[in-house]
Amino acid sequence: MKLDSKFFDRLRVKPDENRLLRNACPKCERAGCEEPGLYPAPKGRGFEGQYHRFCLDHVREYNKSYNYFSGLSDEDVIKHQKDDTIGHRPTWFIGVNAWSRGRKTGRGRRNGFAHRFTTDDPFALFPDREDKAKPGSPPARPLQRAERKCLRQLNLEDTATKADIRARFKELVKRLHPDHNRGDRSSEDKLREVIQAYNYLKQAGLA
Repeated sequence: MKLDSKFFDRLRVKPDENRLLRNACPKCERAGCEEPGLYPAPKGRGFEGQYHRFCLDHVREYNKSYNYFSGLSDEDVIKHQKDDTIGHRPTWFIGVNAWSRGRKTGRGRRNGFAHRFTTDDPFALFPDREDKAKPGSPPARPLQRAERKCLRQLNLEDTATKADIRARFKELVKRLHPDHNRGDRSSEDKLREVIQAYNYLKQAGLA
């Protein structure tokens, strides 16, 4: 019977802790050392994720002489430290990428990013686009019932432009105003309707 058997250590009330560590852990990689290698130490540049196994005394000794940048020039060390801040991934300035090649950026443009959208603007989000529309073109969004009614008050169709509405308004005011009819006030009600219709269309952005 072997009294120093590992099975007896397991059965004892206080087994030999050092022997249990030696059996459970790899041995220290320093030549001639029989202590368990409980402490990992990095192998160095080019071996990321790989570690030596040392005991406490030898890992302290290894750490004192460890230098990750050993063998690199000062320029390479500075470059490596700079790349560490971005995770060694490629970077570029804003506006300098594959999408923007051959295209002009939106800086300094009057409409900013509005040029990327279609010419339709149903909610009138880009009022500056009006001067880009073709003259005489109908409004991009569908007309509401009240807007159509106001256009009919001015004897205009749905395709009337701002210039048409303003010209018709001036024409009707000149025709219906009492000062232009020798004081005749019989057309005051019609004039009032024309003014109200024009003001509504102006508030809606159509005049």
